[in-house]
Amino acid sequence: MNRCKEAEGGQRAELTGDDLERIGRLARGPLKEEELYAFSVRLCDNEIDRDWERFSLETLEGLAGLFEGKSGIFDHQWSARGQAARIYKTEVVREPGRLTRAGDEYCWLKGYAYMVRTQANRDLIAEIEGGIKKEVSVGCAVERAVCSICGRPWGEDGCSHQKGRRYDGRLCYAALEGARDAYEFSFVAVPAQPMAGVVKSAGGWRELAARDPGGARELEELEKQAELGRQYLGLLRGELVRQAMLADGQLEEAVLRSAADKLTQGELEALTASFARRAGERYPVRTQLSYGEKGAQPREGDRAFLV
Repeated sequence: MNRCKEAEGGQRAELTGDDLERIGRLARGPLKEEELYAFSVRLCDNEIDRDWERFSLETLEGLAGLFEGKSGIFDHQWSARGQAARIYKTEVVREPGRLTRAGDEYCWLKGYAYMVRTQANRDLIAEIEGGIKKEVSVGCAVERAVCSICGRPWGEDGCSHQKGRRYDGRLCYAALEGARDAYEFSFVAVPAQPMAGVVKSAGGWRELAARDPGGARELEELEKQAELGRQYLGLLRGELVRQAMLADGQLEEAVLRSAADKLTQGELEALTASFARRAGERYPVRTQLSYGEKGAQPREGDRAFLV
């Protein structure tokens, strides 16, 4: 699940000895302070954006390490020619006393980037210094989007909640969890979210696949397979609940369904088989016809038909 998020950046950063050492590990050799220009960027935060999505604190912490060493480019154009900077360190910044719309402490991921001063990037450095280039957008991947109301994966069966609505006073949004990868950060023209934090931009892999007909076909096929997989998991969960209630009439259906939603395919199949055996013991299959016991004597009225 890929996301591109925009935020404000472009604050000049002073280089320390530790910074020069970090940069030297990314470069082919040590670089002098006068050869470098460093600045900081607000990569992403835990505020709810206009698409009613937000990164969790754990996801921000996971992305912190993934963004180190990643390139800064322009408008998400993945080309070596467009590489302008590189992130050499990150940190999660907390702002005590400031709360998000979800009601927890506001925090954001800060990235420190450097450029080697050249004649070619002199104008870009001037634009950063002058506040012209300050909006950036990050491309990253997360494992899942989770509904804030029911805790189910967003868009899967069983979750009928709508982003932006309130349920018993609780705001519905999708929490982006499980940092999987970080791709780059880009200088962009216009951010979409007015608050000092992350905003939503491109659609990640879907936009990338659209540029390549072969990639678009492969993405379509993968989405079909994923839908079939979701349907199969739904059937497995339903069968597990059915067999469990047959095996033990004291179990509550709501509890079983909640537990089944958290199990993997292998766990569902194993538990379903186990409950099916117990249900078979509780309700053994009986034949409809009974032939009586051996040696049973025929009724008196039936003797006339004996040969």
